[in-house]
Amino acid sequence: MGARYEILSLAGEDLSGKTTEELSELYNKLLNDGMHGLCFSPYEEGQEPGDQLSEAQIRRRMEIIKPYTNWVRSFSCTEGNEMIPRIAKENGLQTLVGAWLGTDNEINEKEIEGVIEVAKAGYADIVAVGNEVLYRKDLTEEELLEYIYRVKEAIPDIPVGYVDAYYEFGFKPRITEACDVILANCYPYWEGCALEYSLLYMKDMFRRAMMAGQGKRVIITETGWPDQGQVFHGSVPSHDNAMKYFINTQLWSKQEDIEIFYFSSFDESWKTGDEGDVGAFWGIWDKNEQPKF
Repeated sequence: MGARYEILSLAGEDLSGKTTEELSELYNKLLNDGMHGLCFSPYEEGQEPGDQLSEAQIRRRMEIIKPYTNWVRSFSCTEGNEMIPRIAKENGLQTLVGAWLGTDNEINEKEIEGVIEVAKAGYADIVAVGNEVLYRKDLTEEELLEYIYRVKEAIPDIPVGYVDAYYEFGFKPRITEACDVILANCYPYWEGCALEYSLLYMKDMFRRAMMAGQGKRVIITETGWPDQGQVFHGSVPSHDNAMKYFINTQLWSKQEDIEIFYFSSFDESWKTGDEGDVGAFWGIWDKNEQPKF
């Protein structure tokens, strides 16, 4: 890795002195150099979870992102999402495949069966059983453990984990013990952190997940910064801040070989229902699949 990368990585906060054009140049250099992983946003404008995805839209979006990432993360194994890992594999990408669990036992059952089927077909490199289920309080710890161990038994040769906020793994040692790999979401933005301190803050989040994992592999399964929307305490969404956060994250990932799945690939308008106006602006590409930076 060049000295230019190392200097910028160590002094990430000094990006404040750069113009928008300079940030864009560095951002695009890093994007073109490729990243470890990217969260896959399948929903087109007007769609939302619950809608059936087409193979054509997945293939089109996979074609856009594949030059820029080594791994793709999917979140569900129903309603067409189960096609994402197969199509990713056809495009030479590695896959972190999720089963989306919630309060509906019938849907949960379909998700568990779906993720096992995808994995047995050879399309999953890592499996995630649930995403922020404990954070949302959708399932009890006991219910989640049952699902995790069931999947582990069905696919013993594939690493299985659970995705949640980094701090949950310190609070829930039985969940951490059940995981082959710790899958930690790290969002300085959602903890009101100012952009200038966000890289150090994320490093501390990662350290806490590492401590909880006691030697297990730790992957940052989501992190990102929105380019529009409401200010959240000290966190300010902006075009430049989104580029700065991406730059610092990718430099750290490259320099210290940290496995990070960036959130997210495409803007998705449906997310405003959960997160307010900021929810629609986390993508590297906009809702029309055009580059934003």
